[in-house]
Amino acid sequence: MQLLAFTIAGQDYAIESRRVVEVLPLVQARTLPLAPEYVRGVFTYRGRLVPLVDLALRLAAGPLHERLSTRVIVVDISPPGTEPRLLGIVAENVISICSTEAGDAALPRLELAAAPFLGRLLRIGGRTVQVVEVDRLLPDDVAAGLYPAPEPRERP
Repeated sequence: MQLLAFTIAGQDYAIESRRVVEVLPLVQARTLPLAPEYVRGVFTYRGRLVPLVDLALRLAAGPLHERLSTRVIVVDISPPGTEPRLLGIVAENVISICSTEAGDAALPRLELAAAPFLGRLLRIGGRTVQVVEVDRLLPDDVAAGLYPAPEPRERP
C-alpha cells in the first residue's frame, strides 16, 4: 500500500494515497461559526465548497505551525460506490510517498474511543508512522452538519 507521509507536531503520520485527490498549497478558509475548533471552515475547490480540518487541532496537539511545506491534502472520504465527499486536511511537512511493503514492523489498528481515526502504527525506513483513517476523521454529528443529505428533487 502506498502512503502520503507528513508530520504534525513533530510526529510522523500518513494517509493511504488511494484516498488522496490532490495536494494544494495552504488556502484560506471561510470560517464556520460554532463549528468545532479543528474545523477551519470551508474553501472552494474546483467549484465545490469543501470543509477544511486542521489535523493538529484534531489530534489535540495544539495549533498547526504554518510553514512553507504546510499543505492542504484533499481526500475523498465517501464510501465506495457513492457520490464523492471531499475533505481538506491541513498538515505540516507533507513530505513523501512511502510504501508499507518497505516497513520493518507494524502494530494493529489502535482502538481509542477519543480518536477512532488513528489507525495502525508502522515502522518504515527508521521512522514510526501512524496511519490516519480519513473516513473516520469527523465525528458523525459533525459530518452530518458539513455534508447534509441531498434534498429530494421535485418532479416537473
